Amino acid sequence: MSNNPIRVAQILAGAEHGGAENFFVRLVSGLNPRSEITEKAFIRNHDHRVQALRTNHVQTEGFKFGGKLDFLGRKKYRDALNQWQPDIVMTWMGRATSITPKSEKYLLVSRLGHYYNLKYYRHADYWIGISKGICQHLRDGGIPRDKIFHIPNFADETPVNPLPRNSFNTPEDRPLILAAGRLHINKGFDTLLHSLTQVPNATLWLAGSGPEESKLKSLCHRLGLEERVRFLGWRNDVTTLMRTADMFVCPSRHEGLGSIVMESWAHRCPIVATDSQGPGEVITNGKTGLITPIDNADELAIAMKSVIESPELRQSLIENAAEEYATTYAKQVIVDSYIDLYENLMKKGR
Repeated sequence: MSNNPIRVAQILAGAEHGGAENFFVRLVSGLNPRSEITEKAFIRNHDHRVQALRTNHVQTEGFKFGGKLDFLGRKKYRDALNQWQPDIVMTWMGRATSITPKSEKYLLVSRLGHYYNLKYYRHADYWIGISKGICQHLRDGGIPRDKIFHIPNFADETPVNPLPRNSFNTPEDRPLILAAGRLHINKGFDTLLHSLTQVPNATLWLAGSGPEESKLKSLCHRLGLEERVRFLGWRNDVTTLMRTADMFVCPSRHEGLGSIVMESWAHRCPIVATDSQGPGEVITNGKTGLITPIDNADELAIAMKSVIESPELRQSLIENAAEEYATTYAKQVIVDSYIDLYENLMKKGR
């Protein structure tokens, strides 16, 4: 193998906002200073993401990444990719994978952050699952075991200071619960609102936007929770909110990894989560967080109250989770894992 740096193209055709898109910036920026690789990002032309990557000295080019009929746009992207002459192309999610062809000129590595339909991913040479469950999903779908790799996500580790407790017109002397994510039915925020009716005096900060927003606000009104719930909209400072709140709650029905779990661990915010795919896999119940059944508002309420009422439980969850994060999910651990993978793939070839 040549001693030249491995040329790695990172491909994302994602939405304007989203957890996977945020992690793309974190990982690509974290990998970029490493001498073992030379990196370039090929992404949908969202200016804030292009600028964020370039600020972190990542070579970045923006594209339209339109629909199926955007033949000119796809050709422009593919021509630019081939012209850059990558050794490894890593695609993130379905659209980026489906529009990136297999080639004898590079190894195509597809990274899956959820239990996606594998028909869009089968042409890749190798696959990365961000959870053990997703890796099993790949194996169940007929992907060869020896071409699947498990590498989880790391959190945004940038140190932050908490907000004033009375931010967003919040009573300072009441328990403060935080939830965040796309306002989608899969996230289970309706269950959380039902649970909140059983947690007296607690205030909920709900950070996010999405198709369920109006329904959730209507449910909030019907349950008489309007005085205790703050809809914060999409936020880019969730880790700051975590440093402020008494706990983070992840009530999801479906959650591929739940990178938000790592965020809460890294920023010392105890987590209560439902037993959805990702959180149920990584959280040790009673040690690094509390796990409750999906769609069970009563059990979720009991767990939230136990964290509020027991400072000892809260502190033990914080300390155990911080240790788990440092040894398994920290930025340095994950960046090293990707560099090791790229080097091993170059040795293996196809």
